[in-house]
Amino acid sequence: MLMIYLVIINVLGFLTMSLDKAKAKKQKYRISENTLLFVALMGGSLGSYLGMYCFHHKTKHVKFYIGMPLILFIQILIYCFYFYTKF
Repeated sequence: MLMIYLVIINVLGFLTMSLDKAKAKKQKYRISENTLLFVALMGGSLGSYLGMYCFHHKTKHVKFYIGMPLILFIQILIYCFYFYTKF
């Protein structure tokens, strides 16, 4: 179940970055930065990070170019701890 959740939330993270970039180009109502970061915090950091760099979106914002890799790193540590200490 956890793997299915992680795939879904990471696809969602990637798609939210894509959608926000498209809205930015059209100068339409945007997805809030808090929502983008929330999706990453909920486990979608890899998808969000990939979306940032695929779409060149939010790459100059400090809270994203430092925060997103930091969230990803912490989540990788948590996942490793969870999978390698589970007996």
